Amino acid sequence: MTERDRRALVVRGGWPGHAPEEAAELFVPFLEASGYDVTLEGSLESYADEEFMASLDLVVQCWTMGEILPDEMRGLRTAIGNGTGFAGWHGGIVDSFRLATDYLQMVGGQFAAHAHDLIDHTIDIAPEHADHPIVAGIDSISLHSEQYWVLADSYNEVLATTTIVPRDGDPWHEPVVSPAVWTRRWGAGRIFVCAAGHQLADLEVPPVRTIVERGILWASR
Repeated sequence: MTERDRRALVVRGGWPGHAPEEAAELFVPFLEASGYDVTLEGSLESYADEEFMASLDLVVQCWTMGEILPDEMRGLRTAIGNGTGFAGWHGGIVDSFRLATDYLQMVGGQFAAHAHDLIDHTIDIAPEHADHPIVAGIDSISLHSEQYWVLADSYNEVLATTTIVPRDGDPWHEPVVSPAVWTRRWGAGRIFVCAAGHQLADLEVPPVRTIVERGILWASR
C-alpha cells in the first residue's frame, strides 16, 4: 500500500432526503485511488478544529440545510481562505446552512427552487469554457431530475448552465438561465459546485460523475 500524501475530509449529513452518506461515499474510493487519506465525518464539529482543518487539502461536503455554528463557520472559511479546497454537489453544498450569510457569500450561489420537481432538462457547457479541465470533452447532459434554480453572482466562473422554461401558469414569463456548474476562488482556496445530484442515479450518469470527480481534484490544494 502506498503512503498517501494528501488529506481529504468528507462531511455528510443534514436533510436525509439526499441520502448524504451514500452520495458522499460514492466518491471515497475515487479519492483514495487519487492518493488521498480520507476522513469521514457525520458532524460539522471538525470545521472548528483549526489545526485539523489547516492540515487538509480538500473538504468534500454533502450537507443539505441544517445549521452551522459560528466557530464551525469561522473554521471552514479560514481553512478555505488559506488554501484548503471545498467541493460538493446539489443541496449538499448549494442548499446548506440557509441562515449563514458568510457561507452563502463564500460559495457564491444559493438554491432558490426546483420549480417543476423532477423534469427532463439539459445541462449545457458554456462555450467560452469548453476547454476548462473540469468540463473538457463533455457535451450537453440530459437528466430527468430536479433542475435547480440558483441565485448567484458574477464572481463565479460558470462552466455550465441550465435553462428553466416557464410552463402555463408559472409566475415567470421568460426562460431563466441558471448556473449548473461553477468554480470560485476564495483567498488561496478553490471552490467547486455542481448543482446536479438530487438522486444517487444522477451522480452515476457518466458525464455528471466525471464533472464531479474532476471538480473535486481541481478544488484541492
